[in-house]
Amino acid sequence: MTVFHSLNDDIYCVDAAHMRDELVSIYILRQGDEVAIVDTGTQYSLDNVLTTLTELDIHRSQVKYVIPTHIHLDHAGGAGVMMEEFDQAQLIVHPRGARHMIDPTKLIEGSIGVYGEALFRKLYGDIRPIDEARIEIAADLDRYTLDKRELLFIDTPGHARHHFCIYDDQSRGFFTGDSFGLCYAPLKHHAWGLIPTSSPVQFDPQALTNTINRLLSYHPEQMFLTHFGAIDHPVQRSSGLKHWIDDYVALCEAVNPVDADSEQQLLEKMRNMIFDRLADAGLSEDKLRYILEMDIKLNAQGLAIWWRSIQQ
Repeated sequence: MTVFHSLNDDIYCVDAAHMRDELVSIYILRQGDEVAIVDTGTQYSLDNVLTTLTELDIHRSQVKYVIPTHIHLDHAGGAGVMMEEFDQAQLIVHPRGARHMIDPTKLIEGSIGVYGEALFRKLYGDIRPIDEARIEIAADLDRYTLDKRELLFIDTPGHARHHFCIYDDQSRGFFTGDSFGLCYAPLKHHAWGLIPTSSPVQFDPQALTNTINRLLSYHPEQMFLTHFGAIDHPVQRSSGLKHWIDDYVALCEAVNPVDADSEQQLLEKMRNMIFDRLADAGLSEDKLRYILEMDIKLNAQGLAIWWRSIQQ
């Protein structure tokens, strides 16, 4: 496994070593003697981050910010161990996420309820609390500097209400977390390869579409996805992304996933729709399942939760 890839403008994409290769990105930005880390993976991602810093001749004391785009554990689960490792850094977090970084008890309990104790520990390890004094809350349009480089924080609901994206003026790119979909390497250049993520529990299709439009209003030249790596031509790619969101809603309208049986039907119809559109990607169905099955299951669950919430 390649631990990291060098991108443009002193940006480095680190493989978070979560579940499989090239599933979760962590980004390291370097400007002068200052460094920011965007998204953290899990406790088990720290080794790859430290390896990357060593290879880039970056000292741990240079890490100024640790920035989870939102508090889902594949993005923020490693924040506590990183803040211990980089003891001079500040954590920048969305206003809705700060309390869960200070006291992650509910995050842990909720995840154990889904995965069970043993699998949770295998996937995420130890989720450690962070001293409130080391946390900075970034409101919409707040700006932080990395040496002379400006990072602009944009509130981006739709995937989750505790989500922000970060615009980097130097690369003219956004660090998008889950707000601009997911796109894995074998599907990078396919017209339908950029797929929205509607994973539980706060998906809101209209808010997500609004977020995508807002991000595009900055005329970005690239998007740095957490799942996985950078994509260019974001305006062109957004057409398919927004079409997927509309199709997700249409599936819910057709299936009405209000119980376990109909949710299973939604899952099957979503899988069929995605696989049909990617049939010419040059991948076997087994390979598509390997790449996308987990996301499809999470997306169906998130859609069903959203659908039931608007029926009340």
